[in-house]
Amino acid sequence: MKILMVLTSHDQLGNTGRKTGFWLEELAAPFYAFKDAGAQITLASPKGGNPPLDPKSNEPDFQTEQTHRFEADTDAMAQLAATVRLDSISQSDFDAVFYPGGHGPLWDLAEDKDSIALIEAFLAANKHVALVCHAPGVLRHVKTPEGKPLVEGKKVTGFTNTEEEAVGLTDVVPFLVEDELIAKGGIYSKGADWGSYVVTDGLLITGQNPTSSAATAEQLIKQLA
Repeated sequence: MKILMVLTSHDQLGNTGRKTGFWLEELAAPFYAFKDAGAQITLASPKGGNPPLDPKSNEPDFQTEQTHRFEADTDAMAQLAATVRLDSISQSDFDAVFYPGGHGPLWDLAEDKDSIALIEAFLAANKHVALVCHAPGVLRHVKTPEGKPLVEGKKVTGFTNTEEEAVGLTDVVPFLVEDELIAKGGIYSKGADWGSYVVTDGLLITGQNPTSSAATAEQLIKQLA
């Protein structure tokens, strides 16, 4: 089982002067779900190299057993420091792709032509695409072979408007994940704020928030089995 994980390279939280990036738990929990299932994992990002970590995700309140495990894992940290450039990746080398969230992807991956083409290529090859929290927002420009929005008529979830409001970034983000998925014709549903909630529709697996990241990864493993 070969799984590609795609991380953001974007580190600026709009024009707030604050830093953003990927959310550590949304990398760490799926990473070990895959690794413990015997998968071979490749980490990629638009710019390659060491992707920016959202500093907030490493505050004590958001650390977990898996984030501690990741940071103590010299091999994992070395792999993170040397992510592969996204434009060098081919779906033919992998069985599935997983996108961790954090706010960063809303700025770069959502607009990245390589990411868009890669997701379309995975789906065309009948391979699963899983995304968690803010990452379902990267589907906004992904199209079906017929040229329709990928999420149109598909069951999806992602970070909710009320969760965004709770973290005080409604007016900072370039778009709201919930609104965007609905605007593109997605059949959007959600669970309780900050609770684990995962939706599967065919090859597409989406998770609502950081708490959903392990369950989203487990669902992908189940589908691959």
